[in-house]
Amino acid sequence: MAKQGNIQIASENMMPIIKKWLYSDKDIFIREIVANAADAITKFKKLADMGECAADEGGYRIDVRVDKDAKTLTVEDNGIGMTEEEVEKYITQIAFSGAADFLSKYEKAGGEGIIGHFGLGFYSAYMVSENIEIFTKSYKEGAPAVHWESDGESTYTIEECDRTARGTKIVMHIAKEEKEFLEQSIIRSLLEKYCAFMPYNIYLDASGKEDEKPVNDTQPLYLKNPKDCTDEEYLDFYRKVFHDYHDPLFWIHLNMDYPFRLKGILYFPKVKSKVELERGKVKLYCNQVFIADNIKEVIPEYLLLLNGVIDCPDIPLNVSRSFLQNDRQVQKISKHIVKKVSDKLTGLYKTDREKYEKCWADLSVFIKVGCLKDEDFYAKVKDIVIFKDLDGKYKNLEDFRKEQLPAEEQAAEQEAPSAEAGEESGKKENADKPVTVYYVSDEVGQAQYVSMFRAAGLNAIVCDSFVDPHYISYIEYKESGKFRFLRIDADVDAALKAENSADEEADKALADAFSKSLAVEGVTVKVERLKAQDVPAVINVAEFARRFGEMNAFYGMEGADADRDMTLVLNAANPVVQAFLSLDEEKKTFVAKQVYYLAKLSYKKLSPDEMKDFSANSVQLLGKFVG
Repeated sequence: MAKQGNIQIASENMMPIIKKWLYSDKDIFIREIVANAADAITKFKKLADMGECAADEGGYRIDVRVDKDAKTLTVEDNGIGMTEEEVEKYITQIAFSGAADFLSKYEKAGGEGIIGHFGLGFYSAYMVSENIEIFTKSYKEGAPAVHWESDGESTYTIEECDRTARGTKIVMHIAKEEKEFLEQSIIRSLLEKYCAFMPYNIYLDASGKEDEKPVNDTQPLYLKNPKDCTDEEYLDFYRKVFHDYHDPLFWIHLNMDYPFRLKGILYFPKVKSKVELERGKVKLYCNQVFIADNIKEVIPEYLLLLNGVIDCPDIPLNVSRSFLQNDRQVQKISKHIVKKVSDKLTGLYKTDREKYEKCWADLSVFIKVGCLKDEDFYAKVKDIVIFKDLDGKYKNLEDFRKEQLPAEEQAAEQEAPSAEAGEESGKKENADKPVTVYYVSDEVGQAQYVSMFRAAGLNAIVCDSFVDPHYISYIEYKESGKFRFLRIDADVDAALKAENSADEEADKALADAFSKSLAVEGVTVKVERLKAQDVPAVINVAEFARRFGEMNAFYGMEGADADRDMTLVLNAANPVVQAFLSLDEEKKTFVAKQVYYLAKLSYKKLSPDEMKDFSANSVQLLGKFVG
């Protein structure tokens, strides 16, 4: 005879909370129900290992079945099963932890593989079900099989049934509005998402044939010893898990048992653009059960540029398994992962510099973002941040600093430190002077400046990624007084000036006349003698003003126009500039605008009105040439 009873809930509002608030996604019920099935098998195996029952020679499995006609979704295991008393205790008393009770009774069994709160995990199924049935038979001899049923409100029924096999079968009667969970393709995708690496074979709508294949991989590559893994296995695992057919640059296999258990593989994908920054995905598992993607408490935000799998049984989860509790252990795990990443990068830099440089175009964004986000990471990797120079050679900032020193000081740095106080004082004085590092942000757009630099025997680094402006500002802040970065168009007169003017008054008169003919508001005109005689003029914008303008533009703020601080540097060594004062007013206006437009084109794009005027001037010149 069936017995009736009331589900014991601490609050009458508990069920709506479980259904609508505890779990952020409805489909997570698949993870909970299947993970409970895996827990049940693990419990039975523990008892068998302890000699309390006979081991199952036939093997362990979890079966998932979809029946569209009956509108049911079934999950069945051949694990420990439950008695009537246990069903009432672990199912009807919501949030009473079956795992905790089991471990307290069988301390020798240990906690490996048993995740959790059976009551809450089971009730997640009511997010998609209007009614749920349980058919279960305990491993205990003589214990009758039990059938439990409830619509998820406040009542249930429980009675004996005729089940003969050990284990538990959960039958979910799917609600009308959740009919997508009766589609085999959807259930398969959810099993592949949440249960891909669960430790027991999971079969979907199994036919009973010997060659049937499980939907999961019970021995994922990250569980193997790194020395037993081949490159091809790493690549196959990457393609299978991340569906990315662009091979990663390299990877890190994490394998740690003390002071916490941590296994996983982190892959370094190719990252060259802002869009690709959002491509990374680090999957977090606990005992081979998927928890979530990109949990920032375990994986720092900048490491989420990577792809990877992390399995850590020691992470402290809350009852829904979806969020981490704030715990020092989590911080230790996070720091360990950061250390392993920085060690891998440093090791590659030192042992295979050629490969490191080949990978740098893809690594640079990730490493620089990491430095901006994490001071400890910056301290570990700052010396392996490299820059390409105008010759295409890679160097770190210390290499550039040494190149900037006079020859005698470079030689002195290579010699043993002198004991003489005077020499030590002189070295310290030089060390306190910031080294100017010139950089190029657009090799094509700034080609004229690059040409002038190379002709003058000067070098510069290439900073052409979107993160570089932020990174060099960070360097100036962190290495205060050691480096000063200037874009090659920011200090042209200082870098490329041939000599000081012999006649300052004449230069001022030329600048005034040119400015009057140009008549462009906000542009300051000055005269210098540059080494490159074929260049009539260049644009010079102060580094700070340009950076400030770019920052404001990036954040959509006012004051983004750095042109207000633009200086047009006329080259007094150029024949066109030398002849300017001898022209009539009409020609002065024409030449002034054309020289200005040519200089500005080498600095940035012209405005529509400027381009229209420049084109008209150019057509006029062509007419005179052929006339």
